Amino acid sequence: MKTTEQDKLLQQLNSMSSEARNPQSMDIDLLSSLEIVQRINQQDQTVAHSVSQCLPQVAALADRIVEAFAYGGRLVYLGAGTSGRLGILDAVECPPTFSVPASQVVALIAGGDGAVYKAVEGAEDDPQLAVNDLQRINLDAKDILVGIAASGRTPYVLGGLAYARSIGCFTAAISCNANAPLLSAADIGICALTGPEVLTGSTRMKAGSAQKMLLNMLSTTAMIRSGKVYQNLMVDLHASNAKLVARAVRIVMQATDCNAANARKALDAAGMSAKLAILHLLSGQSIAQCREQLAAQNGFIRRALES
Repeated sequence: MKTTEQDKLLQQLNSMSSEARNPQSMDIDLLSSLEIVQRINQQDQTVAHSVSQCLPQVAALADRIVEAFAYGGRLVYLGAGTSGRLGILDAVECPPTFSVPASQVVALIAGGDGAVYKAVEGAEDDPQLAVNDLQRINLDAKDILVGIAASGRTPYVLGGLAYARSIGCFTAAISCNANAPLLSAADIGICALTGPEVLTGSTRMKAGSAQKMLLNMLSTTAMIRSGKVYQNLMVDLHASNAKLVARAVRIVMQATDCNAANARKALDAAGMSAKLAILHLLSGQSIAQCREQLAAQNGFIRRALES
């Protein structure tokens, strides 16, 4: 890296609150293990408040995601390092939790799959890599691209956002620094100001926790608004192992006040669809009728019951 580029980067880092030294942890290297974890925990308690300050923007983005899903669009996360890994974590949980295809929520990380386990040198500094990655998955105007970067300046993410906007794709950005370039590069900017880390510059800590909270909110809210939840039960879960089969039985029991035997019987008849089994038990209609009702009401149990 040339001296002028280093100077520019140093100037950027100096202006970021996430890179500042935390006055509450200046003596952390002198503390006992218990005192260290207490200090970390004290700082972690500020994260939820930081996230609470950007809830209107989160809700607005969730609404756009719901709209995109309704028209066959995808939610695509784009990030580098910890931010990229958090996007992957959220994306891979959606199929088992909500029975959506793996292609509906996609996550890309600078450097490719290998970067999940080991840093790929220089990958986050190349904006063209993001363009290549987005073209590889055939990003189009129906999709939503969410760029994630605690610093708010990662070239890989900025490159991806610029490309997405150039093809008419709706974009959003998540950062933990005010006035970050990322925020103005997207249609919706979400900034959770988590401030200085306990360990200076280690944004896998408070900033990472904030990003995880935000991604949880986005995907969960979008799925709830898309009919994947009844009351507060994840009725569209994919029962792919013994624990999830047992959870499906409990969900049917909780939603209908039936016993375990009747829940299992309904699930067997419904092809292990908790949503279908619940509607069958609550409405008294046949499985075939319930399937038609759910299709007509876009998967919403409450609407199917009202109809």
